[in-house]
Amino acid sequence: MDRFAELKAFCLVAASGGFSPAARQMGVATSSVTRLVDALEARLGAVLLNRSTRSVTLTDTGRSYYEEARRVLEQLDAADDAVAGQGGDVKGVLRVAAPASFATLHIAPILPELRARYPRLVLDLRLSDEAARLVDESIDVAIRIGRIDPDSTLVARRLGSHRRLLCASPAYLASRGTPILPADLAHHDCLQLAERRVWRMRRLEREGEAEEISIDAVLQANSAELLRQAALAGLGVAMLAHWLVRDDVAAGRLAPVLPAWEVNPGPMDVTLHALYQPNRRGSHKIRAFVDLLAAHLTRSGLN
Repeated sequence: MDRFAELKAFCLVAASGGFSPAARQMGVATSSVTRLVDALEARLGAVLLNRSTRSVTLTDTGRSYYEEARRVLEQLDAADDAVAGQGGDVKGVLRVAAPASFATLHIAPILPELRARYPRLVLDLRLSDEAARLVDESIDVAIRIGRIDPDSTLVARRLGSHRRLLCASPAYLASRGTPILPADLAHHDCLQLAERRVWRMRRLEREGEAEEISIDAVLQANSAELLRQAALAGLGVAMLAHWLVRDDVAAGRLAPVLPAWEVNPGPMDVTLHALYQPNRRGSHKIRAFVDLLAAHLTRSGLN
């Protein structure tokens, strides 16, 4: 049996926490993944996974083996990519994680050109407004908006700027009044993006002034697009990326709230980055995709 397939199946099961999600990523039946992992355990004479009807976890042996197997697969991917690049060819699967709303507005438009330039490149998009874990989820490159962990070992390529703004529908503001000061937000219905770190404090700054506002949200969601729709429906004041709502603001469907105040100022909060692991620095697939995306963002005025 293919030892490479065994390693890949095991690593995907370990990263995703189950045989079914691993099978979806490999494009095969769940039973095929089970057979591959069974064959690997039989060949090694070791139990790598604790299996129950509810979860799959790594044994101590499995955890050690996973770290080594993951590195082997990464090195094979890098070697394949290097050889393909020497021949001027960009091919294979590129797994990209990105926020869903960002992908709709900024990745979807570059897909025709990406396909035309690199017909042998297969793009596997993983869309979520929650931050992806590159290693655990076998992601090649992740588009990250806003803050990056300063202790991260990932390579971060700056793609452009990211500015948040407060906005609400004209109908909501006509009914509830327009906030004049940040403190007025305490008397409004606020729509908040729920992230891994709970953001209870919002800092707004104007001409050296700074205030921290505690927001009791009437709606929390892990989807920026859902909050945009809620704001358009008049449910309250939302803090959203300017690139997501600028067309709505220009068309009058949404109105800026406290426009003289900068929302969550600071260099770590206002940038877009492409993140990838250091050993993928020379990846031709990653560079081809990120270069095309960066050019699009520049044309869109986000760089």
